[in-house]
Amino acid sequence: MRRGVVEIEPVLAGSRRGVDVERVLVLEDDNDLRTLLCELLVASGAAACVSAGSVEAMVRQKEQVLGCELALLDVNLGAQAASGLDAYHWLRENGFGGRIVFLTGHARSHPLVRQAHALTQAQVLSKPIDAKVLMALVGKGDGSRGT
Repeated sequence: MRRGVVEIEPVLAGSRRGVDVERVLVLEDDNDLRTLLCELLVASGAAACVSAGSVEAMVRQKEQVLGCELALLDVNLGAQAASGLDAYHWLRENGFGGRIVFLTGHARSHPLVRQAHALTQAQVLSKPIDAKVLMALVGKGDGSRGT
């Protein structure tokens, strides 16, 4: 087991470096990308990263997920799977008060991406996402919080 990684629905833990450090949810169906995002977020100052590859896996971790201050949600989690928009609605219906950022590799014209852009309480970023943007999301780097 790697340092700071829990093998069952991984939670990467890092050292707390400042007041802007957040516990982050990463919902991404690509295992390698999900792991990389969590590692970068922890290296950028996030206290912990709760990782899920599907909405169902996210729901199984309800307590940890709802304790996050930032959620990074892949818009499209694969064919025949619940989407990042479904995750968004579940989070809000269950009292999640943190920031939500959608990640997408699809064109803005994709129906799910259009729906994500229509949400006023969320931000949409394109993949691949720059490491500096990730750092800004957890309050490191240029100081920007991303809006």
